[in-house]
Amino acid sequence: MKRRLLLFLLLAAIPAAVFAQSPANLNDGISVAAPKAVRVNAEKLAALDSAISSDKFKNITSVLIARNGQLVYEQYYQGFADSSLHDTRSATKSITGLLIGLAIDNKMIPSEKTTVTRYFKDKKPFQNPDPRKDKITIEDLLTMSSLLECDDDNQYSRGNEERMYLIEDYYRFYLDLPVRGYAGFAKKPEDSPYGRSFSYCTAGTVLLGGVLERSTNMKVDAFARQYLFEPLGITRANWQITPMGTPMTGGGLGLRSRDLLKLAILLQQGGQWNGKQVISSSWVKKSTATQAHVREFNGQNYDYGYLLWKQQFGQDKKYAAYYMSGNGGSKIAVIPELDLAIVITSTLYGSFQGHLQTEKILSDYIVAAVGE
Repeated sequence: MKRRLLLFLLLAAIPAAVFAQSPANLNDGISVAAPKAVRVNAEKLAALDSAISSDKFKNITSVLIARNGQLVYEQYYQGFADSSLHDTRSATKSITGLLIGLAIDNKMIPSEKTTVTRYFKDKKPFQNPDPRKDKITIEDLLTMSSLLECDDDNQYSRGNEERMYLIEDYYRFYLDLPVRGYAGFAKKPEDSPYGRSFSYCTAGTVLLGGVLERSTNMKVDAFARQYLFEPLGITRANWQITPMGTPMTGGGLGLRSRDLLKLAILLQQGGQWNGKQVISSSWVKKSTATQAHVREFNGQNYDYGYLLWKQQFGQDKKYAAYYMSGNGGSKIAVIPELDLAIVITSTLYGSFQGHLQTEKILSDYIVAAVGE
């Protein structure tokens, strides 16, 4: 009886022992460490792996956790591996925001206050002409608060992304939209926090791809490769291509989990990668600052920066975070106070449950492993 009990105790200790080890060092620029070395609870990591492996959380394909820039947890599920490219959908938008910042850093775009229609004179005259269209800025698109009527969360919106996918010219689709009206129950920009009325608009982020190509005289993928991916050692990227033959900046970029983690660490370290300033710290600061209020849901406050989401995670104590987010539940997050950079990829497409379960993973397992 004593021997069986001893055997049971030894077997029960194996998962925590396994996750007490550091992940593999692939010499790809990402440092690795044992959880204990950066004060991460290996038992909580083992519990996370058990919850995902037992299908408590659906369609999770990878989880990576780094603390102080060091990778301590790396697991793949559903047949995915470290070489797999993940379609993280709208997480691509946040990468587009970084590319805009790099174009500004390199003096190719004057600033985020630059108006966008100056780059699309060949598309004039626009439908629904209005002089206010010429006042729309890059910042309006980065914060999802342009005055054009575009709302992916409203099936009746003229700017809903599903309507855009039916036509060839995505840029004209956006520029031809009418100016948004505000019904009596709607909150106007001047009455909204931060002076912006948020509405989620993929078409506006797609237009930023056109701004990039027309301001840099480079294809988006070539610009991204030279100014962002190569400095980080990212060698594989699968862009979706629009009917116009341009890379899709609103969603669908395929990247490896470790490469997504590099982007999170880049933001966490103020735009530096292994001691080199890749993107200006000032752009990172602007991008991660709260620029617009999105909504309140289930007692949680959701805000927005420059194509980055903002909210808090944790159980008893909440910690502020900013993150990239994509349909399916994927999140590439930074929690500054805990020195955490996190990648969760998920394919629970078309269900808000995908986001709710990755939020639960962040709060109940990852923050719980370090926030005590």
